[in-house]
Amino acid sequence: MAKPVSTTDKLRAQSLNRTGLEHYERWDLESAITLFQEAARLDDAEAEYHLNMARAQVRMGDYELMLQALADYIRTEQDKAMVSRFETLFSNALDEVETLLTTIMPREGIPLEVAGAAIQMWVEYRVTIGKTHLDLNHPEEWAAALDYTVRKVNIEDTSVDDIAKWYKTNETAVRHGHNELVKTLDIMPCDYRYFRGDDNPLDRLVEAAMMLEELEARFRAV
Repeated sequence: MAKPVSTTDKLRAQSLNRTGLEHYERWDLESAITLFQEAARLDDAEAEYHLNMARAQVRMGDYELMLQALADYIRTEQDKAMVSRFETLFSNALDEVETLLTTIMPREGIPLEVAGAAIQMWVEYRVTIGKTHLDLNHPEEWAAALDYTVRKVNIEDTSVDDIAKWYKTNETAVRHGHNELVKTLDIMPCDYRYFRGDDNPLDRLVEAAMMLEELEARFRAV
């Protein structure tokens, strides 16, 4: 039987969770995780804290801790539809979106590791949106958007029209899904999370920024 939680602890947990979400939005993930952990410690029965922990862990790229947090979320969530939705993330079987990606992307000349990056993007998107409604009635639309987005990250020039034809969907759906993925996951060009080439152009930008910083420091030194 769960230990009763005092009103003081409930209010404290709610405050910690709100602050954790602020840190999460700023990508201050270590602080966010610490705050969500403390909120869950004070009120373990509140499913939202565990789900927010999973969202922060997946953004950190730690899948093992994400799954641990999701297991706690499933244990405490009362909404059976939400439980069913997140339980699929523990399955070894491919869902309809992933099946389309692993079938069509290699067929159209994309290496399996890039298809794997699209599947990673799909997992991260499903966790990141939390309890927001997810329409899975048209898996071909999501697969097309993921394919298009991961190609753009990897500097693969492919038209929206071609992508739409391969997945038997329409250009509007591809563009809408692409914009949703970019906004939700905060994806940037050559994003390290999904880029699979040997030479990421972002590395050169980082090196240039470091060189500029060093030159400026030497210029200002007296």
